[in-house]
Amino acid sequence: MNRGETVPPEIAMNDLANLRQGALAPGHTKDVAEALLADTGMRVDGERRRGRGAGLNFTGRFEPVTRESFDDGWQTLEELPPFRTEVQVEKPRTIITRNESPDIPFDRSINPYRGCEHGCIYCFARPTHAFMGLSAGLDFEAKLFAKPDAPKLLERELSKPGYKPRVIAIGTNTDPYQPIEKEWRIMRQILEVLDKANHPVSIVTKSALVMRDIDILSRMAARGLAWVGMSVTTLDRKLARTMEPRAATPSRRLEAIRALADAGIPTAVMMAPIIPGLNDHEIEKVLDSGKAAGAMEASYVLLRLPLEVSPLFREWLLRNYPDRYRHVMSLVRSMRDGKDYDAEFGKRMKGAGPYAWQIARRFEMASKRLELTRTRRNLSGDQFVPPSGSGVQLSLL
Repeated sequence: MNRGETVPPEIAMNDLANLRQGALAPGHTKDVAEALLADTGMRVDGERRRGRGAGLNFTGRFEPVTRESFDDGWQTLEELPPFRTEVQVEKPRTIITRNESPDIPFDRSINPYRGCEHGCIYCFARPTHAFMGLSAGLDFEAKLFAKPDAPKLLERELSKPGYKPRVIAIGTNTDPYQPIEKEWRIMRQILEVLDKANHPVSIVTKSALVMRDIDILSRMAARGLAWVGMSVTTLDRKLARTMEPRAATPSRRLEAIRALADAGIPTAVMMAPIIPGLNDHEIEKVLDSGKAAGAMEASYVLLRLPLEVSPLFREWLLRNYPDRYRHVMSLVRSMRDGKDYDAEFGKRMKGAGPYAWQIARRFEMASKRLELTRTRRNLSGDQFVPPSGSGVQLSLL
């Protein structure tokens, strides 16, 4: 292939997988893999992506033109600025997203933000950035969208005639307590609307910023309206820093579980995702620590690698844990019917096969020993009172 031609990410990463399986000397494998990636023009210089999870920023899959970076001899690559967080305002017409998936325990959700600054390399939401004409790689972490009209839109939708209250899940796609929430405070305003309307809510996060809203959440929990799941993927601070570069440290997440539990808020420790060969040896330790912090429930999700997430994760694994690459990907494929990912309902969250069965049994036994329930607590919708705020009045004009 000529130097000027574009190498699709899936082809490049397949080539890298072949390199890893070939008869290359262990000491040289990573160097060869990095050379191949550099030749494709997809690898972003380390200084430009400092503090980020992804190492690639290939063009979105819906774009008609593919772009790549290469040295034209004028040192222009050295002049490119580092990736900085940029936030644009998004103005959706509705804020409640509905689904009919049999794999998840809710039928509606809210996402205050699009994209996530936490930069978790495994995030299954990364491919959604392609709908904005952006990359699932570094763009997903740095080019974010905020929805400041979300509270008013929520009031409007909750006040519609015939609306039937059921648990609204927040944090199912991107984290509502990611760093930009400190400034935008959209999540807090959403909670204020739900609190006033006596509407049940479940939250999933890996941020200690959730402690800021304990005042609202404790009031709602006292009425059976709130539940929080804290994602604790590892207790290894170095692994967490590499895998989730801008998320709270493991100790801060456990501190948040303790604070939430002390405030009477039902809290779960969630190991999401479990990555075979990387963090699965920590299952029992994570659950022990979550229980000690006050968690009442536990759940897990197996690593998911849909669409662009697969090449991004593969590149990250080669860059940070080259000695584990073959083992990790072999285990992943053994649980995904020989593929990087299987989207079939009933399998996509937990996988299949002997190793997936082993993970499930270990998690079940540890949860039972610690008396951590595997069933999410039911939240009440019987107290719901339709909003009558300014957003509702505007909708009538």
